[in-house]
Amino acid sequence: MKMNKTATKLKPGMTLIEITVVILVLLTLIAVLFIGANIYKKGADRAACILNIRNIQQAVRADQNLSGKTSGVAVATIADPSKTLTSTLFGPGRYFETRPTCPSERTDYGTTSDASYPDNGDLAFTCTQFGATAENHSPDNTEGW
Repeated sequence: MKMNKTATKLKPGMTLIEITVVILVLLTLIAVLFIGANIYKKGADRAACILNIRNIQQAVRADQNLSGKTSGVAVATIADPSKTLTSTLFGPGRYFETRPTCPSERTDYGTTSDASYPDNGDLAFTCTQFGATAENHSPDNTEGW
């Protein structure tokens, strides 16, 4: 007796397992992309914050040179006893029209001493958001600022 087997033809396409594997691979690649973009943004924010601090520091030194004062000397003058670093640097017609903020958290830059010019190598203003954390926005070296 002769058996007649009918050949079953498989339809072309992907099985459910193959589709699941492809989706998992794509989701993994997307997750890696988001992680990389987040790290890039943190680095860019840190760099922008350091540039803001540098620009403020240069404005402090420019004002110090223009007024002919040395480091550690009071910012206030006899003509204007209420003068501070903040009032000298920020405002219409001054070094900065508006007070810069940290790009990552939109916080202000704080000063250790608003009444006197800082010593050489010391920063007049620092990022208040990341002052003491591992993601410190303060520059590693401020020599020459």
